[in-house]
Amino acid sequence: MWLFSGGPKWLARFRDGGVTALADRRSVRRTQRRTLDPQQLQQAVDLRHQRCTLRRIARAVKAPLSTVGRVMNALGLGRLRNLEPKVPVRRYQWERPGDMIHVDTKQLARFERVGHRITGDRRQGSSRGAGYEKVHVAIDDATRLAYVEVLADEQRATTVGFLARAVGWFSEQGITCRRILSDNGSAYRSGDWRKACRALDLKPIRTKPYTPQTNGKAERFIKTILAEWAYVIAYQTSEERNRWLRRYLAIYNGNRCHMALGGLTPQQSLQRLLIAE
Repeated sequence: MWLFSGGPKWLARFRDGGVTALADRRSVRRTQRRTLDPQQLQQAVDLRHQRCTLRRIARAVKAPLSTVGRVMNALGLGRLRNLEPKVPVRRYQWERPGDMIHVDTKQLARFERVGHRITGDRRQGSSRGAGYEKVHVAIDDATRLAYVEVLADEQRATTVGFLARAVGWFSEQGITCRRILSDNGSAYRSGDWRKACRALDLKPIRTKPYTPQTNGKAERFIKTILAEWAYVIAYQTSEERNRWLRRYLAIYNGNRCHMALGGLTPQQSLQRLLIAE
């Protein structure tokens, strides 16, 4: 029995090369990856900033394509889009309630028993055939006052109906909605949506493609309600979860303080702004 795990390795070395083969060796690869010398590297970087392809750079510096690709990735220049300066994040907040209403949706699963997200036990299987439902949210930019419904889908008729009810609810709170900001989902691009916005005297605005941060307040609010409502306790069914939504919204709008609002709740912020008007 070997006294240490490396015994067979050292025996094989001794058999191959005798005592001299047992001397310490350098802990480096026998063959080293190719790299670029300083002159090649500078030329490659200059060409990359001229938006040359990696293949063209490899031909110009007379080096393998794999070597050029590895070096460019190490320098953060592997993708051409990385050459563009990052657009600074422009944070904004509309001053008057109703100047901008953010809308968005989030898919949630229907279930008939507590799921693995809460229990951590995947062996119990899933609620097959239960399907999904959509959480529709509308949040006022200036006050963070929020209106939410859980609906069957996000089809045009469903989304337009939610918009009308949301605008009506905001009106009951003393907010006149003027603009509506959405992503580029099919329902928000539809003629039905534009027609509904005209009927409600709203100016529809959509985010730029691939820039969800433009609708960041809705995105952040969805994360909040998922953490504080949808996944906060082990609901027995999705119906029970949905029944708790109204209670949570009352807490969110009336009791939950926001640092962005100077420590006020959405309703306190609304009252302050309405008085200022």
